[in-house]
Amino acid sequence: MNATLLSTKGQIVIPKALRESRGWHAGMSLTVEEVPEGLLLRPVAQETLFPPTTIDGVLGSARYKGPPLSDADIARALDAEGHQWRG
Repeated sequence: MNATLLSTKGQIVIPKALRESRGWHAGMSLTVEEVPEGLLLRPVAQETLFPPTTIDGVLGSARYKGPPLSDADIARALDAEGHQWRG
């Protein structure tokens, strides 16, 4: 069993081995729920699944008004940015 102390500011340190086993990192948002056995900590769901996005990031290419690009055109553009192309 792991033990920790409650600070005068109400803060606790979650032991490193437990943080690492859960993939928890500094700055991560956690929910705190009171249960009969004590307190239950859970990561906020959206942070564990997907990074924050914006409409522009999701729909950025949807605004393209030019002619369709060929696979070769796309491969050249990706190569220019250093991406690996698997056609």
